Amino acid sequence: MKAYTDIGQSKKLAEILPIESADMYRVFENNAETRVYHGKIPTAYFICKPCWSLAALLDRLKIFTTPTAFSVKVCVPLLRKTNKGYSLTYAGDYALMVNNGADIVAPIEIVAENPIDVCVEMILKLHELKML
Repeated sequence: MKAYTDIGQSKKLAEILPIESADMYRVFENNAETRVYHGKIPTAYFICKPCWSLAALLDRLKIFTTPTAFSVKVCVPLLRKTNKGYSLTYAGDYALMVNNGADIVAPIEIVAENPIDVCVEMILKLHELKML
């Protein structure tokens, strides 16, 4: 089971998320990864690259709210283990919907083999939809 984002995922996330949101970092020497540490990136080291744990990724997933006349509707990320791996959707008082290109509106759902991959893909999807 993956404990943190891989190098490719980390590069993509570093382009759209604040580096301060990373709770881990990789240290590189001679162009090779030597170790991954938990904590914020030390400011004095340029050989460090950010990476995110599952907890940090879940923390970046937005909770959506819509005010109504008498209350507030809430839509939260829902991570589930399935037969196909892991599924991440938004559920609650309403679901986040997206047009799939065929004039059919469907809930946003990401399925991947592990929870790190599913969270990364959801963050990238929400960024693409300008909902992050």
